[in-house]
Amino acid sequence: MIIIPARLNSSRFENKILVDILGLPMVIRTAKRVEKLDKVTIATDSLDVVELAASHGIDAVMTSSDHQSGTDRINEAASKLGLADDDIVINVQADEPFIEEDVIKSIINITKDNVGKNDVMLSSCYKSIDSEMADDPNHVKVITDCDENAIYFSRNKIPYNRDHHHGVEYKGHLGIYGFTAKTLQEFCTLNTKDLENIEKLEQLRAISSGAKVSMVKVESKSFGIDTQEDLDKALEIFREC
Repeated sequence: MIIIPARLNSSRFENKILVDILGLPMVIRTAKRVEKLDKVTIATDSLDVVELAASHGIDAVMTSSDHQSGTDRINEAASKLGLADDDIVINVQADEPFIEEDVIKSIINITKDNVGKNDVMLSSCYKSIDSEMADDPNHVKVITDCDENAIYFSRNKIPYNRDHHHGVEYKGHLGIYGFTAKTLQEFCTLNTKDLENIEKLEQLRAISSGAKVSMVKVESKSFGIDTQEDLDKALEIFREC
């Protein structure tokens, strides 16, 4: 099951999930991008989005407007949909209208292989980015251990290249997550939110609790659209594809 959390209001980009992306609202474009891979449902706090989804033949479920993160929102949706504990749940952000199918397939595979085993609570992915992109706080970075589990996520540039070594790999996080319905519910009961609240990165909730986030490296041109500048850049890149 792929669930797309779609909160209508955004502090940085008002109603961004409804902006036009090559002829479709962003959230619909995202859903269409991944619908061949698994059943797709949009989890939203807006009746307008529910009706919009229906008009494009996409399932949607109403969720509370009080959720502070997309993962909390998809957990409510998973509960309403009656998913079994071992069902795979893939969280694809509504602001990823150009995400590639191969990226989602990689998350599905690593989730099946790792999540729910050896303290792994969720999975996600990263791509190599250049130093300039790593400087941008809107592009989240991750560092991983030798087993490709996440050590930390940050909006800052990590690792800090103190001695200016050449060849440092910066890992740009893509905001796509894989859970089982059971680990999703467990994640949403965690109270370890201090780092999450500071960085505004919900995946830090798991790391703070001592759980593992299994990562996989992918090839992708996609990036989350957080600002009008991101949108302009994405349209310039993908209009030609």
